[in-house]
Amino acid sequence: MSGIVGIYYLDGRPVDRENLTKMVDILAHRGPDGADTWVDGCVGLGHRMLWTTPESLIEKLPYCNQRGDLVITADARIDNREELIAALQINNRPADKIADSELILAAYEKWGEDCPKHLLGDFAFAIWDERRQVLFCARDHMGVKPFYYYSSNDTFVFGSEIKAIFCLPNIPRKVNETRVAEYLLVIFEDKATTFYQNILRLPPGHCMTISKEDIKISCYWELNPHKELKLDSDEEYAQAFREIFTEAVRCRLRSAFPVGSTLSGGLDSSSITCVARNLLDSDKPLHTFSIIFEEISECDERPFINEVLAQGNFIPHYVCGDKISPLGNVHQMYKHHDEPFHFPNACFFWGISPEVKNQGVRVLLDGFDGDTTVSHGIGYLNELANTGEWLELIREVIGQAKYSEQSFWNLLSPYLWNHAVKPSHRSFIERVRRKVAKLKQPNTNNQTLLKREFVERIALREHLQAIYQMKPLLETQRDNHHRIITWGVVPFILEIIDRTAAAFSIEINHPFFDKRLIEFCLALPPQQKIHRGLTRIVLRRAMDNILPQKVQWRTDKNNFEPSVINGLLTLDKELVEQVICHNSEHIEDYVNIAPMRLIYQQLISNRTSQELFPVWLATTLSYWHSQSKLP
Repeated sequence: MSGIVGIYYLDGRPVDRENLTKMVDILAHRGPDGADTWVDGCVGLGHRMLWTTPESLIEKLPYCNQRGDLVITADARIDNREELIAALQINNRPADKIADSELILAAYEKWGEDCPKHLLGDFAFAIWDERRQVLFCARDHMGVKPFYYYSSNDTFVFGSEIKAIFCLPNIPRKVNETRVAEYLLVIFEDKATTFYQNILRLPPGHCMTISKEDIKISCYWELNPHKELKLDSDEEYAQAFREIFTEAVRCRLRSAFPVGSTLSGGLDSSSITCVARNLLDSDKPLHTFSIIFEEISECDERPFINEVLAQGNFIPHYVCGDKISPLGNVHQMYKHHDEPFHFPNACFFWGISPEVKNQGVRVLLDGFDGDTTVSHGIGYLNELANTGEWLELIREVIGQAKYSEQSFWNLLSPYLWNHAVKPSHRSFIERVRRKVAKLKQPNTNNQTLLKREFVERIALREHLQAIYQMKPLLETQRDNHHRIITWGVVPFILEIIDRTAAAFSIEINHPFFDKRLIEFCLALPPQQKIHRGLTRIVLRRAMDNILPQKVQWRTDKNNFEPSVINGLLTLDKELVEQVICHNSEHIEDYVNIAPMRLIYQQLISNRTSQELFPVWLATTLSYWHSQSKLP
């Protein structure tokens, strides 16, 4: 994790190095190990250095090739180094003397704008090509590394964080109201837009070429939803998963400093932690960082955490989650978060990061959203109902009931409703249900929270209609899996995690977002994702003799929401009520305040996620708006 910035004046005026230096300086937290700029006429590139990998210790950025006609700035960790070194025939020095940015630049020299297709890892970079007079930029497959930009007729400017772009004079700072509505409705289909007008993000898996004539954005990689992997047995699937997953972890362990791993006790973080421990030398114990709870016992996972730690060769660290305030550091957090942070669990990353930094750990492995990559496979049940395979569906639902707190009939009834009841009957019953619901309680869904004037001003209905018309029908489990894994909320939350870690000069690596692993999991048959109600079965089988069985076969999942709700209603009560009950000026143009206050009262009474998210979204939006220096 480093910081990159750049300016390209399309009208030919020279870059002011002082402006570029301001952009670099505002990202000092991203790279405390060095800073530099490069300027040549109308183009300037800058970099903040955070040493992580052994090769980064010798890396100097921005970096020029020997001819001086190509220059790169990059925030990158390249994982297929051996393959690239051989293909590029860089044989004049040892591999550990070749920086990742040099490999990227050599790849561009050989393959031109196709170079991202040959790269594995997490990266965001920009290359100035003096011969062609173009700036070429690219972002990794899943959007782990951030890349924001602003463009006009005469200016193109980019940075790892939006705040760097605003260092340049005359960049307009205006709220993007459509994005505000999408945020409040939890709609993240657009992977390019931000909360600021004309400030955009380069979508994951895309590259961009900027010249004085135009800007061209193209997709260099996308998941294939039609590819299906066929092996001969469950054991072969598990072995193949284990090999790819182990390699995904190994690549992300490359560090010149102590390495750590978050350990929640869940299947994802425990799998990463145990595999990483096995890969490290015995004289290099793995640091683990866990959130524990003394008061909110339903959030405490120590029985599972201790099962992992009992294997040995760990250095465990604990942070008390009862004392983590979701909004306690809100003003400091918004110095680093240029946008509202939809992800309530971001507070736990903020709470654990100081301890990570205190231990000298710079690379932290995390199991965020392994559910998305591996998939619970629930879409397979709908696929069975669609194809009329009721006996197999019943077998799966029986298993699902065994591993959940729901009854067999409650689990089966939605499939009967959608596939066995006639459409005319469903329509009649649904109308009756809606009328009864209206009598029981007021309608407080997210859409009714938005002000009518706001909805009409931004033509929200037309906007949503256009979005949902483009959505494909989800006919199979693979369709469903593809839809979830390509949802725009994934890179958005990855960026929230990145900015949180960057505040403490830490790089968070996500093995579950390895391109190879994602492609493998999407191509799996649905029976490798769910089997007799037991979800994520291929991961469980793959972790045989690696995970403690208590963790490997656990069927429940920790939920930090009770802690977040408790924090909001106790530790952060004044901050929340300041927005919801007393001073709503920053959200009153968007939100109907009276229904929002009703939901807040319901949150106090019920303490469920149904009320948590509207309150959380409105509160974080208000504090962002108040600190973002919007006109």
